[in-house]
Order: sequence, then C-alpha cells, then structure tokens
Amino acid sequence: MQIIKAKDYAHMSLMAANVIAAQVSSKPNCVLGLATGSTPIGTYENLVNWYNQGNLDFSQVTTVNLDEYKGLSGEHDQSYRYFMNTHLFNHVNIRPECTHVPDGLEPDSDKACADYNKIIEEVGGIDLQLLGLGHNGHIGFNEPSDAFDKVTHCVDLTESTINANARFFETIDDVPKQAYTMGIQNIMFAKKIVVVVSDKDKAEIVKKAFFGPVTPQVPASALQLHPNVVLIADEDALSLI
Repeated sequence: MQIIKAKDYAHMSLMAANVIAAQVSSKPNCVLGLATGSTPIGTYENLVNWYNQGNLDFSQVTTVNLDEYKGLSGEHDQSYRYFMNTHLFNHVNIRPECTHVPDGLEPDSDKACADYNKIIEEVGGIDLQLLGLGHNGHIGFNEPSDAFDKVTHCVDLTESTINANARFFETIDDVPKQAYTMGIQNIMFAKKIVVVVSDKDKAEIVKKAFFGPVTPQVPASALQLHPNVVLIADEDALSLI
C-alpha cells in the first residue's frame, strides 16, 4: 500500500485527481469506479476544471458507481445518480450511456443486484476504484458485519444512517431504508484502488482500517490484502499513524 500525505483537503483532492487523470490519459477507454459523499467532491471539481482547460478527455471512459438508494429515481436530488450528474457527468464529455449506477427503482433486489454485477462484468472490470472511508470503516454501503459481502447486494440501512440522512428529506418516513451496493469482492477485483480521507475525526478509523487486523467488523481493512492501494489523506487523518 502506498500512503500519500496531503497538507489539507484541497491538496488531497488535487493529488487524487492527479491519479485519476493519469489513469484516463494512459488508458482513454478505462473503467472508473466512482464514489459519492462529501470527500470526493473536491476531486471531481479538479477533474472538471482540467476538462474545461482541454487537458482531459472523458469521451471513451466508462464509469460504475459504488451504490444507490433503493426507491429513489435518478432525478431525485438525494440519489447518487443525481450527485454524479451534478458534480461530474454533466460537466464533462462522458457519454451518458457509459455511466452506470445501480437502478434504485428496480423493486426486485435480486434482479437489481444481478443486473449490476453483469454490467461490471460486461465492461471488463474496474481499472481504478475511488473510495471514501466511513467513520466505522464502511466502504460503499458495506457496513461492519460478521462476514465480507462478496458482490452487489441490497443492504438495510442502519438506524444511525437513516437518522443522519433525515435532514435531507421532508420527513424521516421519506428517507430510504435500503440501498444497493457493490460488495467487497467487486471492489477488491479493481486493478487499482484510491482511498481519499480527510479530517481529524477519521484518524482513528484510518489506523484501524489500514494498520489493524483484517476483519469484516472494519470492512475497509480488506483493502490491506489488495496489491495496489493508494491511500491519499491529509495530515489530520494520518495523525495517529
């Protein structure tokens, strides 16, 4: 595992964008695995800026996103499809048909998951997977559990996650209770993995995930077994290492 220390969030975002841009430049038809959440936003901003400057071309790129809420359409402003459109897809020359997110409106969980696993297989696998890191070590919606979930699956969101998301919806009853997410095996099959982490409140989980035992109780700890992981984190997130 390679660890790159950034000065702050902006520096972390710049360095992560550099790694992704290098992947796109070296293999224009690459498959990028993408993540949502607050941490990757700065990375996407840099990629959009470089595209606008004429330094990046996404016309041959394919993307597969980690997860999506079950029950939300891509038009809903809290869906991860909407997030990706807002922060990246609508601002670069990527072909919409080459951007893949689990189908949140598919009510049949088994079908939704099987369809997404098939998409990942048909695009040839993931060249570079971008990940954030949850406070409890989750990646995607792979929460602490007794076993590593292998491939795309439907998860019941924890009460804490539902309560945390309630501020984005009119009532707590409107908050999605389930989500579709890639499994640990989907993620581990990526040729390269880039993890971005920022802020002091992530320092403890960085230590556990990358320097503690490999355990499904800390899902990100599985990344220790991957041959090509780059952890890009700011000084605060790395302060306990």
